[in-house]
Amino acid sequence: MPDRTTFPGEGTLIRVSARHMLKIPREHYDAVRRHAEETYPHECCGVLLGQIDTQEKIVSSVVRCGNTRSDSPHNRYHIDPRELVRVQREGRERGEDILGFYHSHPDHSAQWSPTDLAEAHWLGCSYVITSVEKGKAALTNSFELQGAGESDKKLVDEFVEITSP
Repeated sequence: MPDRTTFPGEGTLIRVSARHMLKIPREHYDAVRRHAEETYPHECCGVLLGQIDTQEKIVSSVVRCGNTRSDSPHNRYHIDPRELVRVQREGRERGEDILGFYHSHPDHSAQWSPTDLAEAHWLGCSYVITSVEKGKAALTNSFELQGAGESDKKLVDEFVEITSP
């Protein structure tokens, strides 16, 4: 069973991964959670950029993206591929790589769903999910997409360290 830590007043659940740790500065962590609250009752989405240092993914910037899902934005998200290419290009210009993605689960748990797994394709990336209960960010979890390809991919609990500036 993974270790769990709750930050007082935030209800943030942190999980352990045997592979990597996601290190995210407090300002970026808070920005992800604010984005989730602002888009409620729809899902928000965005990209985590930074560097990989041995077993750590170190987030240096967070980019909000538009949820282009028009059929069910309350329980699905989609990032326009053109926006994703732009984010990746601009990140590379700053020496950053895509480390992962984030989205929210309005009035649902911060656990990945079968749809989240089916639509996750960036092996080795983090997938951060924030549950939003009645407009207020509750739990934030991270999962790493592991496997050799589409046929054996899985989302695995990942440890998150919230760092000071």
